[in-house]
Amino acid sequence: MPELDALAAKVLLAAFFLGFAFGAIAQRTHFCTMGAIGDVVNLGDATRLRQWVLAGGVAMIGFWMLAAAGQVDPGKTLYSGNRWLWLSATAGGLMFGFGMVLASGCGSKTLVRIGSGNLKSVVVFVVLGISAFATLKGITAVARVATVDRIAVEFAQPALLPASVAATTGLSMAAAGLICALLVGGAMVAWALLGRGFRTFDNLLAGLGIGAVVAVAWWVSGHMGYVAEHPETLQEAFVATNSGRSEALSFVAPVAYTLDWLMFFSDRSKLLTVGIVSVVGVIAGSAAAALLGRTFRWEGFGGTEDVANHLAGGVLMGVGGVTAMGCTIGQGLSGLSTLSATSVTAVAAIVAGAVGGFKYQLWRLEGAP
Repeated sequence: MPELDALAAKVLLAAFFLGFAFGAIAQRTHFCTMGAIGDVVNLGDATRLRQWVLAGGVAMIGFWMLAAAGQVDPGKTLYSGNRWLWLSATAGGLMFGFGMVLASGCGSKTLVRIGSGNLKSVVVFVVLGISAFATLKGITAVARVATVDRIAVEFAQPALLPASVAATTGLSMAAAGLICALLVGGAMVAWALLGRGFRTFDNLLAGLGIGAVVAVAWWVSGHMGYVAEHPETLQEAFVATNSGRSEALSFVAPVAYTLDWLMFFSDRSKLLTVGIVSVVGVIAGSAAAALLGRTFRWEGFGGTEDVANHLAGGVLMGVGGVTAMGCTIGQGLSGLSTLSATSVTAVAAIVAGAVGGFKYQLWRLEGAP
């Protein structure tokens, strides 16, 4: 199937360059979800939070503009199931949020830090990937499926805010979504841009640039990679995705799939996917920006407690990220852009977990001799 292979290659190349752009922008602008929450909690500074909110608003408006134009189908994304997995999102989000504080950054920040020479993040990458894979298919997956995943609220339509609006108003989901995105996403963009002193080049690059990268990632996966009839299954397909559905950026399960691909490279069933190449792209983009900006520095652990914190953080992010179906980018920007109820719950839990992590660190510092 040369045509399908050629299409997959184009999708993978586009995903790599989107990951590269994400990594370069995040390295240049210090875009970081954990850092944004930490700045607010510890310093009362909302600058990086405004970067994140601006990116979220741009991604949301971009996704629903694509949906309204018929470029992507909001009912066929990774986040469009009929179940509101509120308990999984809450439990996983709390674990992930607490873990990313211990590990000095979330999944995407781990990749960015690897690109700038941080060896601690290499350890987090491996531990996160193993823990995530265990929660996808291993021992913690059994526990996840037998506990939190059983508790959910079933809807007659996708568990997306626009789907509920469409069901009550008679609008199409794409039209309802665009209206909701302009209201919610527009408010997010306005709040970010109206911050005093916020409209600098780096802040706008972070918010607008990363938001645009997420929106374009939806187009690449949901439109460029869409096949109406796969020649083998005779069913529609989204090529080069692990889920078989339309995906955007996420950095927990894709880290696990990256390790799996590396370890079982000779297995012909292990194929490159959008998630894997975007992981590599983020590291490469961050490294390029760090080298060009002369900020590349080798960095290692500061002591035994530092090692323990990063190991524990990696485990919590791997288990929590898969349980919550995404990280600060996967659920935070990609999932939230679809106005998914599960994504909203996961983001709230991640923030709460991170705040708890910072409070824990403060308690440890205050109790230190």
